[in-house]
Amino acid sequence: MTKAFGYAALSATTPLVPHAFERRAPRADDVAIEILYCGVCHSDIHQARNEWGIAVYPLMPGHEIVGQVTAVGSDVSRHKIGDLVGVGCMVDSCRHCDACHSDLEQYCLEGPTMTYATPDRVDGTITMGGYSNSIVVSERFVVSVPEKLDPASAAPILCAGITTYSPLKHYGVKAGDKVGVLGMGGLGHMGIKFAKAMGAEVTVFTRSLSKLEEAKRQGADHVIVSTDEVQMKAAAGRFDFLLDTIPVQHDLNPYLETLRFDGVHILVGLIEPIEPALHAGNLVMKRRVIAGSLIGGMAETQEVLDFCAEHGITCDIEMLDIQHINEAYERMIKGDVKYRFVIDMATLRAAQAKD
Repeated sequence: MTKAFGYAALSATTPLVPHAFERRAPRADDVAIEILYCGVCHSDIHQARNEWGIAVYPLMPGHEIVGQVTAVGSDVSRHKIGDLVGVGCMVDSCRHCDACHSDLEQYCLEGPTMTYATPDRVDGTITMGGYSNSIVVSERFVVSVPEKLDPASAAPILCAGITTYSPLKHYGVKAGDKVGVLGMGGLGHMGIKFAKAMGAEVTVFTRSLSKLEEAKRQGADHVIVSTDEVQMKAAAGRFDFLLDTIPVQHDLNPYLETLRFDGVHILVGLIEPIEPALHAGNLVMKRRVIAGSLIGGMAETQEVLDFCAEHGITCDIEMLDIQHINEAYERMIKGDVKYRFVIDMATLRAAQAKD
């Protein structure tokens, strides 16, 4: 065991505070990592505040982790001391089900072990995330960060990036396709970049005309104000795919009408009941599909990092002193970040010295 330090939620109603704990000694297939940067995902807030009802305290969030290897187990072959590596939303799975054998560990039939707030499959201890100075993870769930990528900007690719890349690839987005991106936050702005790099014509749907210039700056070809009935009517039957990154309940029916026949509406932000109800005619009459997608497997997570390096894609970030994490949560809830906070773990050392 080694001593570790980070910021954790001790209850659903209290702010994150400095927290000392222990990391396990590396097992034979483990990689020990000094964390350099960790992205702040909206799901961290949901979990810290137990808004999904599955939190376990103390809860240390963080699943967009970039760091440097400090030790490896005897069976590790892909990583060595000094390598720059990443850890995303998962740190283990059953490894033997059909999904795991298909490199789809996120759909593990026994349930993946998430990076935080989940029992470890070996010793039953609760996993603790990346708002900390170190982490120990099985080699299978550690990816290499390409040299071409800025380490801090690469961190959110491990969640926001793979979450939007995976469905675009799975459903076969290609050059010439018309892709609509719903919402332009941490997920949405990455979806724009990926769809453009795949050769698609990209349109952003937004409720605010004020985001027009920002959408264009991100690479969008067009912008549709979704509250403008004239613009929405003009878009009827135009799109091959909709990448829906909106994380709260919203009416899908007007968006479905913008899909052509055989069009696919992909949900990556919403994990609540769909309200208001879907009109089945919007599906049946045009053979449209509503689909969902969850992050990506480990092979695909490595693939998206390599894709980003090849195409010069990074996440737009704002660096964060971890001592301001609670203020950052409030800003995120207000949508006051473009587009991802990334914690500089050098600030954690300063907080630890103060503590």
